[in-house]
Amino acid sequence: MCDYYFDGKGKAFRPIIVALMARACNFHHNNSGEVKANQRSVALIAEMIHTATLVHDDVIDDANSRRGKVTVNQIWGERKAVLAGDFILSTASLVLARVGNTTVLSLITQVIEDLVRGEFLQLGSKENENERFSHYLEKTFKKTASLIAHSCKAVSVLGCPDPKVHEIAYLYGKNLGIAFQLVDDVLDFTSCSEQLGKPASADLKLGIATGPVLFACQQFPEINAMIMRRFTYPGDVQRAQEFVLQSGGIQQT
Repeated sequence: MCDYYFDGKGKAFRPIIVALMARACNFHHNNSGEVKANQRSVALIAEMIHTATLVHDDVIDDANSRRGKVTVNQIWGERKAVLAGDFILSTASLVLARVGNTTVLSLITQVIEDLVRGEFLQLGSKENENERFSHYLEKTFKKTASLIAHSCKAVSVLGCPDPKVHEIAYLYGKNLGIAFQLVDDVLDFTSCSEQLGKPASADLKLGIATGPVLFACQQFPEINAMIMRRFTYPGDVQRAQEFVLQSGGIQQT
């Protein structure tokens, strides 16, 4: 099952960013662009944690496609899929322990906590419009940006002793991670399933209001009721899609 997911067909966005950050920090500190072994381990851990969350998310969402092919849960069932995700996380934990740095250990374990909290945030919704945006951004950070931010900071800790560099690496990863998710939320409305490698309009079908929907709500207040009932009425998903496309929600996001 793990081999099925780690087939090299993913974007590998996270480990690439982490490795590039490692090179930048190493060059800044000692004029060397070589990535250290423990920094490569952090990049590997980032991809493993991300993949484990995809496996678990697909179980939670009962998804049937991911990265252009059938999901693990559809082939092997939910129980084995959950165990596969757990196995990937446990293996990532072993690699993390071998890094042998307590600061890095603390940073990466914070990621796992954030991922779980982010999933709980996604299950909730807010009535107040301003609270919705802050709720959305917090969820986006915890579910997506935290992994990139903390991993970038981790490799900076391993490559450079300057706390200012650590903070810069963290902020870079945080902002990049949030931007990455915002673009992904836009693509959910502007791309087809074949282009995405997963079902289009998936968030609406799961009852999730992302940035384009929240911005569209400012122009079409009738979306408010749909958000609160999580788009469960017949026609809600299609109407919300139409409102988003008619509004400036995509451009604002």
